[in-house]
Amino acid sequence: MSILKNEIPILEFDTDKAAVINPDHEGLNLRLPEKCVFAFLGDYIDTYAQKSGARQVETFISATKHYPIYITQYQGTEICLCQAPVGAAPAAQLMDFLIAYGVKEILSAGSCGALEPFPESTFLVPRKALRDEGTSYHYAPPSRFIEIDERARSAIAQTILEHGMHYLEVITWSTDGFYRETKEKVAYRKSEGCATVEMECSALAACAKLRGAIWGMILYTADTLADAEHYDERSWGANAYELALTLCLDAVQKIKR
Repeated sequence: MSILKNEIPILEFDTDKAAVINPDHEGLNLRLPEKCVFAFLGDYIDTYAQKSGARQVETFISATKHYPIYITQYQGTEICLCQAPVGAAPAAQLMDFLIAYGVKEILSAGSCGALEPFPESTFLVPRKALRDEGTSYHYAPPSRFIEIDERARSAIAQTILEHGMHYLEVITWSTDGFYRETKEKVAYRKSEGCATVEMECSALAACAKLRGAIWGMILYTADTLADAEHYDERSWGANAYELALTLCLDAVQKIKR
């Protein structure tokens, strides 16, 4: 039996990597580049794809939205480019699909809530994530934290420094409960060392690890929960999109297996 059973269902883990519905179950005639940018940058991904002359090679169809999958040429390297959906479950599902069709080295970029007094649009790199979401437990055995691949972090560090920016690694809190970030829980997570909060990091790290891919993330601060008495959504970090994508495109080329 491959299931590690537990009284709490979310803490049960099946070591069998195959499922009834596998991510390549459609058997598409699709071969994606090994390098991929899978970014939480909204419609900016489509805007960049159109401006750069990227080719749309497939569409991932979910019940509520279609996600174009592009291949772009960047500095002589062929890179898969795809918008990432918000939330651990849909993000992991789409990334699992991309990996099944050839992607092996992946960088993501997206906004996060600041638990420390970082200015808006501060770029940060998670080195590990606290697993307070459900999806990661289907990809990795239960644990409180999950480490982010050092090979991806090294490529990101090199890139950020080349851009003349400050490099800071953090612990991030990945949660499904956007409206359940209570004052006490925020304080608790800060006491554990978490400096940011977002919704996907731990799940994507677990998915990549199970599938043998390399994955890392660049976060930029959006809203702030540093002062729980005075929450500020600010501008959601919207002015960071262009630089975030550039950093990912530069850094993904530096990942070495």
